[in-house]
Amino acid sequence: MATHARRPGPLPIPSRTARPVPELEPALVRDWQAGEGELIDLFAQAHARLGGVAALRIGPHPTVLVTAPEAVQHVLALRPDLYVKRSHRARLLIGDGVLAATGDAWQRQRRLLQAQFTGRGMRRWERRITEAARTTAARWAACARDGQVLDVGEEMRRFALDAIWRSLTGHPLDPGTEEELAAVPAVVAALPSLPADGVAARGAVAGELARIDALSRHAIAAARSAGAGPDGPGLLHVLLEAAEASPEYTDRLIRDELVTLLVAGHETTAVTLTWLHLLLDRHPHARERALAAGPDGSPERRAAVQALVHETLRFYPSAWILPRHAAADDVLTGYAIEAGTDVLVCPYLTHRDPGTWEDPARFDPDRFLTPGRRPTRPGSYAPFGLGPRACLGLQFALRESTALLELLLPAHVPHFHSVPAGAAYGITVRPDGPTPASLAER
Repeated sequence: MATHARRPGPLPIPSRTARPVPELEPALVRDWQAGEGELIDLFAQAHARLGGVAALRIGPHPTVLVTAPEAVQHVLALRPDLYVKRSHRARLLIGDGVLAATGDAWQRQRRLLQAQFTGRGMRRWERRITEAARTTAARWAACARDGQVLDVGEEMRRFALDAIWRSLTGHPLDPGTEEELAAVPAVVAALPSLPADGVAARGAVAGELARIDALSRHAIAAARSAGAGPDGPGLLHVLLEAAEASPEYTDRLIRDELVTLLVAGHETTAVTLTWLHLLLDRHPHARERALAAGPDGSPERRAAVQALVHETLRFYPSAWILPRHAAADDVLTGYAIEAGTDVLVCPYLTHRDPGTWEDPARFDPDRFLTPGRRPTRPGSYAPFGLGPRACLGLQFALRESTALLELLLPAHVPHFHSVPAGAAYGITVRPDGPTPASLAER
């Protein structure tokens, strides 16, 4: 006798007043699993059919996709104690660094680093960011003069690595260090396709991890023996000082924080700047409007350049997906969430929702300059996450992006020989292919 799989029922209801989360039809999930689409395609389908809180059966646990601003705010900012991080996708690379840490350890680590990325702490890195931007601008001027073809994505990665390496160690990025640091983006790019088994995953990138560990040991030893670099003490020295007072800061944890800062401090910025150049290639008027906002160095010019960055982050948020785990039953904007549910907050879809953003498919940086043009509901815009686990490096990333663009945009226009056909959805949303370009003087 033939048997038929019974359709899973709605998620259990922990409260009489809560509704079950609407669930995407299992047949649609099976169709997606049988195809070759990205996970974002399935999420977009669930969002379009069911709205801002939608259930999907895609794993062993109940899964709820969250895109409605009120629900995003609830999960990330209002109830971070209930919707917790269970395991960071990059733990293989960053170990127990602040992005993956939980509980008391996370609070200690975040408290130490947060002071370095706000107010007075940020002022310590201003000159280093500026020098990294000037180095890149000089390299672009030489390429334009000599007619060389460069890869914009690689250039943005080199700049972001230089800025964070100067801030970590007090030293500019040298060619040997840059070559060794190439192992970091290699592991980041490999993470989505690594085996689920931890031992097998580590074995697949063992060579790259060994290079990263060796570079970290060398940097830690150099900071201990030689002291501050030519630019003065860096974030690595802050970690070494913490180790003198807190035994928790072993060499292994210092290594994990160093690699965490390398990943968080360059990957997202490099990707954002690459997308921005690609968007400006399609919308050259946006470049001219930003440069016409005010003279070089003026607050008006800077605000317009920052609007370019924010609009790029709206299209391609640094944190495009934020996994959480419901530690207890809850009611989320009227829907029942059972303890044990995997909750996936997706700013990528929130930022593209026509019910939240006016004409979201249009690249329009002015929405971040004109009062009343962008939504004011909390949770509407979250490119770096929200709440206590929002990205620590928000101000650092905005400052380095602005510093570089203020030098590059008035001087040169990249003319791309080819552009990526699409996007790759991993730890970040990055262009899926090279970005070769020639530079023309503006």
